[in-house]
Amino acid sequence: MRSMQDAVYNWLSIQIVADERPDDQSAVDTAAFFWDMLQKDHHLEDVDVKKLEDMYFVTCHTSTEKREFRFPLELIDCMNDTIKNEPHKFQNYE
Repeated sequence: MRSMQDAVYNWLSIQIVADERPDDQSAVDTAAFFWDMLQKDHHLEDVDVKKLEDMYFVTCHTSTEKREFRFPLELIDCMNDTIKNEPHKFQNYE
């Protein structure tokens, strides 16, 4: 993934799902995949996520820089909201 912003967006979207559904191994594994990508491809060392009224504010730290991103709640929460609204379509299989 070329841009750090895209990788952060993907990671945060699935991380929200993984946090809500810790027994959903696919969500947990996918969040880990994107976190690994952020570390390897973008040299991310730390991330701070703040959820405010209408935005997620994400601060990313590498060894040489600090980058900040803003994402509207509805974009990040879309996947999680869909799963909550239609749980019968998103069953966990073991």
